[in-house]
Amino acid sequence: MKVKDVMTKGVECVRPDDSVKDAATKMKDMDVGPMPVCGDNGKLAGMITDRDIAVRAVAEGHDPRSCKVKDVMTPDVVWCFEDDDVSEASRMMKEKQVRRLVVLNRDKRLVGIVSLGDLAVETGDKHMAGSTLKDVSEPAKPKR
Repeated sequence: MKVKDVMTKGVECVRPDDSVKDAATKMKDMDVGPMPVCGDNGKLAGMITDRDIAVRAVAEGHDPRSCKVKDVMTPDVVWCFEDDDVSEASRMMKEKQVRRLVVLNRDKRLVGIVSLGDLAVETGDKHMAGSTLKDVSEPAKPKR
């Protein structure tokens, strides 16, 4: 089974020069926590999450109306191609300990997102989903 068969299609993105407030509003309206950041021609530039906004913007005292997405986003995003096998997506999630991957076409343009939940529900492969969840959920030590 290919990633394109299980991914969420029609994913929206924000732009690097959008304000953090605008990104947060879009997340609220769409009821999502992660948001791809796309530059020119739909090319992936990064990812911004509700956690990025809380930790890198709010906790640092930045004004969300003037702070730009590019200043708090994660530029290095884990991604896969839409024609990759779901087992490859699962392997990447395990290796990078992430619960979702941005999905690109072969022109490296955003076409979707595949989540751990998509792998669990859409593939019907309970072993792969359970194994991926186990490895993704390895505890990290908090900084205290």
